[in-house]
Amino acid sequence: MRALLWFKQDLRLDDHPALQAALASNCLLPLYVLDPALLQFDEFGSRRIGVHRARFLLESLTALDSALRQRGSKLLVVSGKPEEVIAQLVGQFDMRQVITLDEIAPQERAVIARVRDALGPVPLRTAQSNGLFSEAELPCPLDQLPTVYSQFRTLIDARQYVFQPQSAPDQLPPLPEGLDINAYGLPTQSQLGLGDALSLVPSAFPFSGGETAALARLRDYLWDSQNVRTYKQTRNGMIGSEYSSKFSPWLANGSLSPRRAAAELRRHESLYGANESTYWLWAELLWREFFRCTLQRYGQALFEPGGLKATERAPQQIDERFEQWAHGRTGMPLVDANMRELAATGYMSNRGRQVVASYLVSDLQQDWRHGAAWFEEHLIDYDPASNWGNWAYLAGVGSDPRLKRTFNALKQARQYDPQGEYVSLWIPELRNLPEHQRHTPFLLQAQQLDAINYPRLERIPDSWQRHLNEVA
Repeated sequence: MRALLWFKQDLRLDDHPALQAALASNCLLPLYVLDPALLQFDEFGSRRIGVHRARFLLESLTALDSALRQRGSKLLVVSGKPEEVIAQLVGQFDMRQVITLDEIAPQERAVIARVRDALGPVPLRTAQSNGLFSEAELPCPLDQLPTVYSQFRTLIDARQYVFQPQSAPDQLPPLPEGLDINAYGLPTQSQLGLGDALSLVPSAFPFSGGETAALARLRDYLWDSQNVRTYKQTRNGMIGSEYSSKFSPWLANGSLSPRRAAAELRRHESLYGANESTYWLWAELLWREFFRCTLQRYGQALFEPGGLKATERAPQQIDERFEQWAHGRTGMPLVDANMRELAATGYMSNRGRQVVASYLVSDLQQDWRHGAAWFEEHLIDYDPASNWGNWAYLAGVGSDPRLKRTFNALKQARQYDPQGEYVSLWIPELRNLPEHQRHTPFLLQAQQLDAINYPRLERIPDSWQRHLNEVA
């Protein structure tokens, strides 16, 4: 059987169900399609993929191509609409089937449907998608799963799951005869119209894209440094690469299998013992799975203004305060520092994400969907289920029965950046201020703020009063 293997957000060879299904082919054509639609501006004024995600994607595709070449194959990278590109290649090389991983997000599912229609009589087969569990492995039907994370986690933990990911094959079926292997090279970021991402020393994610880098990080975090054993104590950090696992970018574009991560975590626990930190990393993998199940269950509703609570009245206004937030010019240092880190590196800590999202929705009263779309463009670990699920949760329109989760930004700054090291790292205007003033430059005289070219906060919330004069 002659097969085309369509890679999407699954840029690896390890534990790849669609690849395993394609191994029986006597001819295999690996393909990735760069859809120009990802580079167009959406209804929220953001691209679906920005400079940092593009850089990480191209690195991941380069690594995938290298891995395929080591096994006697090659990755074709073609720009165009997937339904047109795939139908054309299927006809050109007489492919008899297309194999790919299934998708759970509405836009991605619509793409698969269009490809299937364009293929006509040629079958499009889908294998289990990129989660920890298939629907058949869940403890109950999807529509009966708890809609609150803590209950979901308890239900999953009641069962002892054993993960047995399949290793990458040593060899792959040959490419089609007559294929010009030099005709399908990777574009550069400049060719995509995005420019080049600068590599900055203070990035909390100084790693490359691709499966090789992903497995190296997995090995280091769980086995070499064993930093997983202190994860619970360090996970709220904001500076450096070691305060968290940093698995999420590779999980997001499929360079790392969540089942491989879970299997290695279980193996670590069996050899060194489980502790609070190893369990907390497992709990984070379950958060990812919870949001995937939520998206599968509710679909497009997750992307609507009222989220999963259509009766809730989430803020829908958008004004200049959103632009100030997006570009790190609100006058609230912790928020601005995180947003500047995101713009400069494509990454931000989990603690930072919660603070800036809460600030946009609760303090600035802006439409949460614009924040989610901004993250979609800029985060290298963007994943539709986790990103939109987290934003809906913080905006109070997710499946959780509680009201929106509001963070006191100044309290968070005092607690998680007591010396102002993080804000001075990303806001050079504040570096020369005494430590105790770095989080409250809005208390300075107007002339002083003007002199350092930092914006004045419009309003000091009442809830900040008790934290104004705290000294680290």
